[in-house]
Amino acid sequence: MKYQYEYQSKRFMKDEFPFWIKRFVHNHNDRLLPHIHDFIEMIFVVRGEADHLFEGEQYPIAAGDVFIINPGEVHTYQISPEQQLEIINCLFLPHLIGDDVLRSLKITDSMDYFYVQPFLDNRERFHHRMRLRGDEAKMVLYLLEDMIREKDSGKPGHTTLIRLKLIELLILLSRFFHASRTASLPGASAGELAVRRISGYLERHCHQKISLPSLSGLFGISVRQLNRLFKKEAGVSVMEMIQQIRIERAKQLLRETDEKVIHIAAAVGYENPAFFSRLFTRLAGCSPGKFRSMSRNGGQSRVGGRILTGGKEERDPIDNMERI
Repeated sequence: MKYQYEYQSKRFMKDEFPFWIKRFVHNHNDRLLPHIHDFIEMIFVVRGEADHLFEGEQYPIAAGDVFIINPGEVHTYQISPEQQLEIINCLFLPHLIGDDVLRSLKITDSMDYFYVQPFLDNRERFHHRMRLRGDEAKMVLYLLEDMIREKDSGKPGHTTLIRLKLIELLILLSRFFHASRTASLPGASAGELAVRRISGYLERHCHQKISLPSLSGLFGISVRQLNRLFKKEAGVSVMEMIQQIRIERAKQLLRETDEKVIHIAAAVGYENPAFFSRLFTRLAGCSPGKFRSMSRNGGQSRVGGRILTGGKEERDPIDNMERI
């Protein structure tokens, strides 16, 4: 499914507080185009029914459903003539909840709805979306409505309260995620879940400088254990995983934007465009420019943001650096 519109975060939120929330009622006659955006979108269905068109898939949604759309994922809604769809849209950027908050509250292992569920493969994610009913749906709706009230009030401290309520919501959804029989990742070991969790974090922050000591401190695991865990579960080191995630994100930007390679390099965390081009060529098999040309001529298919696993790559000197 191709997108027809791209929403930019600057249209909805400010850098100092990258958050926006609003309640909408959509009808059959509304012109809902397939679109992408550069922010995270959490959607809660308040009432009504529709089909959600997402990354080439189509599935029904109804009151109590809640799901996250990652940056760059194409989606829209299809509403039948006799239906209305009332939803709450909650938009934000990852740094709204900073590492200092995650570290001080020690909640990285309680945020799997944010760091695991959105990065499951298409089939898992399609079938394991959250379908809340009864008290669970009421609790989520209450928190979202409370955030709307705080945002609209503009009272002193409202940004702090919104951050805290969003954290509460994500922890609550993570509990529901694990309690659900279909979404509890049956058969996943503790190590595999930890790698999924950390990889989800890396996906969310791939544009930032990431050091192994800060990552190990954030997730309460030593640097040595961290690399050992990734080698065992994913077949790559942490730094190799970061590189894979960044290059996949760069591929998406090359396919879907006209940004210059130097700007795409910066957008995925590389200050040195020459190094970025060498790394891209090594991992993708061609230069960024050739990849863009091939993708627009039908030579490449869209991958989208997903947790990556893979075999060992040829080592690069940069792999030994702690900051990348």
